[in-house]
Amino acid sequence: MTRIKICGLTRAEDIDAVNYYLPDYIGFVFAQSKRQVDDIKARELKLRLDPRISAVGVFVNEDIDRIVRLCITGVIDLVQLHGEEDDAYMRDLKQKIRNPVIKAVRVKNGITIDPGYWGNSDYLLFDTYHKDLYGGSGESFDWSVIGQPERPFFLAGGLNNDNVLQAITQLRPYGVDISSGVEKDGVKDAKKIGELIKNIRGYKNWRK
Repeated sequence: MTRIKICGLTRAEDIDAVNYYLPDYIGFVFAQSKRQVDDIKARELKLRLDPRISAVGVFVNEDIDRIVRLCITGVIDLVQLHGEEDDAYMRDLKQKIRNPVIKAVRVKNGITIDPGYWGNSDYLLFDTYHKDLYGGSGESFDWSVIGQPERPFFLAGGLNNDNVLQAITQLRPYGVDISSGVEKDGVKDAKKIGELIKNIRGYKNWRK
């Protein structure tokens, strides 16, 4: 069954919503973003999070020691890298933590950006390229570019209740990553989160 990640949680109300509907993953954005949280806020939110849900920390060209500290203290369970982190960076990181690493790959005009930076990641995440953002643009891309990656991948970029089942059917991703697609007026909306999760869980989909 396709895994579900709700990214960009910033408030206690967001945590309460996901605790009720139980996606597989949630995301705390530590990189510069309108959804950014600091280490203290993330720790508070993680303490409130249902332990059945895994927390993903989203970073852009971050100092490795900070990531290691957040992993060791249990604030995050997985690491998502959205910058220009290369295989040497990931190799260094993985020597210091046991947490799985997701490497974001941006897609621009039918071409994947960051080729060759995937070797030491456990998962890939395909997202839409934006010249001013490293992620979270809410814009989709041409899914046909992805093909059939050898390693499990998450699909991000403009996913919502109107297109997520089409994406799952067409691509069979390991997981889908939704942020703006479950927001209203710029913040997470519990009703939208619930509708999306029920929609996906109610759909009989299997990964190849």
